[in-house]
Amino acid sequence: MVETVAPALPRRSRFRVLRRTNLMLGALIIVALVCVAIVSLFWTPVPPAKMQIIHKLLPPFGFGLLGTDQLGHDVLSMLMAGCWNSLSISVSAVAIGGTLGTIIGVTVAAQRGLLEALVMRACDVIFALPPILSAMILGAFLGTGRETAIIAIAVFMVPVFARGALASALQAWSRDYVLAARAIGNTQLAITVRHVLPNIMGSIIVQATIQLGLAILTEAGLAYLGLSVPPPAPTWGRMLADAQTYFQAAPWLALLPGLAIALSVLGFNLLGDGLRDLLDPREATR
Repeated sequence: MVETVAPALPRRSRFRVLRRTNLMLGALIIVALVCVAIVSLFWTPVPPAKMQIIHKLLPPFGFGLLGTDQLGHDVLSMLMAGCWNSLSISVSAVAIGGTLGTIIGVTVAAQRGLLEALVMRACDVIFALPPILSAMILGAFLGTGRETAIIAIAVFMVPVFARGALASALQAWSRDYVLAARAIGNTQLAITVRHVLPNIMGSIIVQATIQLGLAILTEAGLAYLGLSVPPPAPTWGRMLADAQTYFQAAPWLALLPGLAIALSVLGFNLLGDGLRDLLDPREATR
């Protein structure tokens, strides 16, 4: 009797299964975070702003599931509320920056010439100012708050999406179907809307997913510096800032929001990596 051995999974198949695993795992993490953020709008174990000084600096399971901070706030409730603040600011900023950047990119791809040179130089100027510095400048004029954080992150996202959309749109303009549309007399606006945009949306979606992870990190940095949502609304970045004084006595105050930030960034990166393989046939082939 001859024993049959199952053939080994080809390297390319293993690679594609791994990439799909990244997609599913990233989607699972993001869905879980979104559910937590939505639930926090209606329910938390304890009101996040409620102080219980008598129960301050208690460890996890000592009072509540994840303990309390230096003012007696329930850490789990603050993490849940901070999830909504971090995600809402990041998603809003990426949506605004992505929309404006994509419009600029496809417009420049259709016009080229002097407009392209001007836009690229403007992108270089914006890249020279990191979002935290932009938020500090905006805070001097607008005051700190949610809107300042959204604008600061969105301004930094515009050139990222503009360059990405421009590169993808230029490739689309060289395709045969676009040349055929131009030959029959379609305007640049019609070609952009009907042919260019639908064919670059996959790359824009992937870029937006990856940039959401960067936006989470940037928002945490802004909150750490006090340039995001003002107290008493909790944010993960401010929880880190408040916990640094008590790190030796209560290390969980810094570890828990740090893990939340790392988990959200990991989820968006895995989701973006998986979407890139799913939506871009060249990545799958490579």
